[in-house]
Amino acid sequence: MKMRRSPQTSLVLAEFLEDEKLWRYGYDLSRNTGLKSGTLYPILMRLAEHRLLKTSWETAETGRPPRHMYKLTEDGLRYAREIVSEAATEAAGEPAFDGAAFSGVGL
Repeated sequence: MKMRRSPQTSLVLAEFLEDEKLWRYGYDLSRNTGLKSGTLYPILMRLAEHRLLKTSWETAETGRPPRHMYKLTEDGLRYAREIVSEAATEAAGEPAFDGAAFSGVGL
């Protein structure tokens, strides 16, 4: 199965690269990336299926539900660095407006 490369996936991977050793909660990833759970959790599931992401359940205090945590694997770190680097290169590629098409007519 091939990994889907989307701007949202790049955003999630970039968030993991902010602190590569830190386990992350889905809620925090959602808050930090601005992605809704219906977008975020399928991305996390795909990354885990491809063994790019470790998952673990946090042992919760009595009365609190356990929380799922996520962390990039070594392969995931390599993949994330590659994808985020490509996304940055593409974003820095061509300016949205370079002025070449502007003729000044009508001013």
